[in-house]
Amino acid sequence: MRARAVLAGFVVLVLIALIGIVLGMRQVGERLRLPLASRACTVQADGEVSLNAHQMANAATIAAIGVQRGMPERAVVVALATAYQESGLRNLAGGDRDSVGLFQQRPSQGWGTPAEIRDPRYAANRFYAALKKVRGWEDMRVTDAAQKVQRSAFPEAYEKWAGDSEVLTRALLGEATGAVACTVGGDPAMRGAAAAAALTQGLTLDWGLADSGAAGQAKALDVVDSRVNRDGGLTGLTVTAADERAGWRYAHWLVSHASDHGVKTVRFGGLEWTARNGTWKRVADRERTDGQVVVEIHDDV
Repeated sequence: MRARAVLAGFVVLVLIALIGIVLGMRQVGERLRLPLASRACTVQADGEVSLNAHQMANAATIAAIGVQRGMPERAVVVALATAYQESGLRNLAGGDRDSVGLFQQRPSQGWGTPAEIRDPRYAANRFYAALKKVRGWEDMRVTDAAQKVQRSAFPEAYEKWAGDSEVLTRALLGEATGAVACTVGGDPAMRGAAAAAALTQGLTLDWGLADSGAAGQAKALDVVDSRVNRDGGLTGLTVTAADERAGWRYAHWLVSHASDHGVKTVRFGGLEWTARNGTWKRVADRERTDGQVVVEIHDDV
């Protein structure tokens, strides 16, 4: 009998140890999902969030797609919280089983091909489309609305990102001025005409804007226009904004995507952001750009 008791006690200890290991691995896994790279961007909008440049760009695209689809602000909060939990706002090449991308969507469950899901715009569109089909999602907690779409094994996990997602949403939807500040160091990945073309394409795809030279311009409320220097080279863009809130949406999006697109400065209203300093500063009244977001791009070398 004593031997059985000892054996039973040993088994209990082993089970406790195994449970501890599993829980520890889950905690490590959660930490690995969090932003670990240098936090190059700070977002301040009734709260503060720090992200690296890639996370910031992904968050800005998720928010823009929500606006383009006509989704309410709450939907953007849910989408950002979901991407925070599922991928740490990173466009992952893999994950649990066949999960990929920002939202860890699975091709085997009909979300699309791996290549499609790795496109942040496609993934965000699919998430919003699925959320819209959830009856009553607007009145649910963030974690409950996200769970209705994701069907995660850890349904409460999304709620811990609700606060940060609300801060990001306020900033990225233009409810705060000069709220996204990123520091961009080193040589830009893109310059000149290539950078201007990539920015124009990104603005068009994320926000549904029209290039001033593109067909169908009449459909767009806001327009992207390239600027040239005396030598005929592209030096930047001007984005016409319908109102102040729209202007800050585009300004914050441009700062969020500055690292990969050679953006040197962004100016709107009476403020200007510079890549070198990574901060917004006031400009003289004669340099104000009300109604237009003015972007300067690094010239070709």
